[in-house]
Amino acid sequence: MARLVALPVLILAVSPAWPAPAENPPAAEARTEAPRPEVRGLWVVRSSITSPEAIEKVVSDARAGGINTLIVQVRGRGDAYYRSRWEPRAAALAGQAAGFDPLAVVLEKAHAAGLKVHAWLNTHLLANLDELPSQPDHVYARHPEWLAVPKRAASELFAIDPADPRYRERLVVASKEDRSEVEGLYTAPSHPGVKEHLYDVFMEVVESYDVDGVHFDYVRYPSPDFDYGRTALERFRTVLEPTLGVEERRLLAGLAQGRPLVYVELFPQAWDRFRREQVTELVERVYTGVKARKPRVQVTAAVFANDEDAFSRRFQDWKSWLERGLLDGVCPMAYTPDTESWKRQVAIARGFSFGRAVWAGIGAYRQPPESAVEKIALGRRIGVDGVVLFSYRDVTSPGEHAPAGDYLERVAKGAFRVDEH
Repeated sequence: MARLVALPVLILAVSPAWPAPAENPPAAEARTEAPRPEVRGLWVVRSSITSPEAIEKVVSDARAGGINTLIVQVRGRGDAYYRSRWEPRAAALAGQAAGFDPLAVVLEKAHAAGLKVHAWLNTHLLANLDELPSQPDHVYARHPEWLAVPKRAASELFAIDPADPRYRERLVVASKEDRSEVEGLYTAPSHPGVKEHLYDVFMEVVESYDVDGVHFDYVRYPSPDFDYGRTALERFRTVLEPTLGVEERRLLAGLAQGRPLVYVELFPQAWDRFRREQVTELVERVYTGVKARKPRVQVTAAVFANDEDAFSRRFQDWKSWLERGLLDGVCPMAYTPDTESWKRQVAIARGFSFGRAVWAGIGAYRQPPESAVEKIALGRRIGVDGVVLFSYRDVTSPGEHAPAGDYLERVAKGAFRVDEH
């Protein structure tokens, strides 16, 4: 018994800590090329492209507001706002003609107006918790084994066949108990089937459409309490065991008979590193695949602006993605209205850019247009390559910060020359 008590200490000794995020960014000498044309972008949520008329308005508003780049959401919750062989047509398009292809129309109209279009794909976020997908060909219905499992339900679900309806029912209930951090159901980043499917989705968009870029969102875990599904736990064990001694493997195999989480509990640092690597592996594969097909297409990602939170709690190691050249650029979602916090987050991203592009995100829904103008000017002084406003609807519709619906117009007057595109 004494040996078992000592076991965690022995095991943790072979699980080195992943390097903590550096407090200070590296020197910026990596960027030696000429300044890039400034990106003045809008994130356009899928609800704004559900008809040809809506798309016409998006392009017209963007053009009038000095915008030169649209980041358009074409995969929202495991569905498609384009022609897809892998995922179902979005339910929101049900009232439109069968031939209506939102992405194709956006590309036609935007390119004619001189705007660039990046296809925005929500990566691991799959479904809203209160509005579960009803399409029989949706991943939620076809592959329950691909769903990310919360820790609180892991032991129970480990013993249930994912094909059993009780599996999804229990998973949904458990996920709802984490609403403070979890927006919905996610796919499991470590599942080989998930990686293959997402790769196919990204490649389909790049091969079939004349996009200027593809844009990751939700390319992360929802929180540290996910994914504890059977496949993830078994894959981690397979990765870990070769690093252990014979006696350690024997003792752990015995403990695991009644405790499926024993390996992740005893090796927390290695477990976090494993999860981080799963996300990075997909980013690398998509980037490589895009460049092999269309080198000119940019690959970017919306990332948590708080770099420590991204690294430690979401397993989104975007600094290493930039350093390793796995992205052409990042958009830190610095949505805070506090200018000093925004400055700090954006400066960190700029400092760690390694010559890649940084497009600073601004949460228009959280601040008046004058505050957005102030941040755009500050971003220019920091040396970012552009800004992206979240979101199109927030800057073109009447709201708290612009009752007349003239938010974008006021930003354009204060920060953009609308005759330059």
